Amino acid sequence: QVQLVESGGRLVQAGGSLRLSCAASGLTFSRYDIGWFRQAPAKEREWVATVISGGNHDYAGALKGRFTGSRDNAKNTVYLQMNSLEPEDTAVYYCAAAPSITGFSRRSRGRYNYWGQGTQVTVSS
Repeated sequence: QVQLVESGGRLVQAGGSLRLSCAASGLTFSRYDIGWFRQAPAKEREWVATVISGGNHDYAGALKGRFTGSRDNAKNTVYLQMNSLEPEDTAVYYCAAAPSITGFSRRSRGRYNYWGQGTQVTVSS
């Protein structure tokens, strides 16, 4: 049974930083791309970043430079370092797993097979 568990979300002041974690089990982790998505109240779930199985990254353009993804295959864990947080970053953050996907497909929720339950990030002004 595949499980993805996010952690690290909390209340933080604008300008602060957070590191989210996504711990995976039940799959051959190193073979999966791990995507990060977020959903703010009354908004669509949007793609944030994908940490590709080989270690490269892909980011939503507006977030590149503030958000950095990484992975530790030995720990079956992917991280999302978020810096210079803004109130607009307030959302539930989800991680999701997919076997190798390329290009714009990484931005599509439907391409990911497994999802975590989400972790709440709240940025106060």
